Amino acid sequence: MNRASRPYRELLIESLKDPEQAVAYLNAALEDDEQEKETENYTLFLMALRNVAEAWGFAHLANISDLDHSGIYKMLSQKGNPRISSLKSLLDSMGLRLAIALKNDKAA
Repeated sequence: MNRASRPYRELLIESLKDPEQAVAYLNAALEDDEQEKETENYTLFLMALRNVAEAWGFAHLANISDLDHSGIYKMLSQKGNPRISSLKSLLDSMGLRLAIALKNDKAA
């Protein structure tokens, strides 16, 4: 007997409610963007962050951050170009933070 499957996007958004899953997902997107030499605006990372924000709820994030609802949508849109302070505020509201790390490759 076949069980009805759930759409991928629904499962993704549900999984991103777990902070550890969200961190792994965002780091993977950031790493993939860094490997794409043609991409300078980190579109994959911003799309991933939008998915995480959707899991948290845009209205909820607007209530617990210093960003407004429409501002969150705008900064995470395909044409979004968020300031670092906006990213920091959004991540802070989710209990996450920006971090700097050494590159692994010695040829850099």
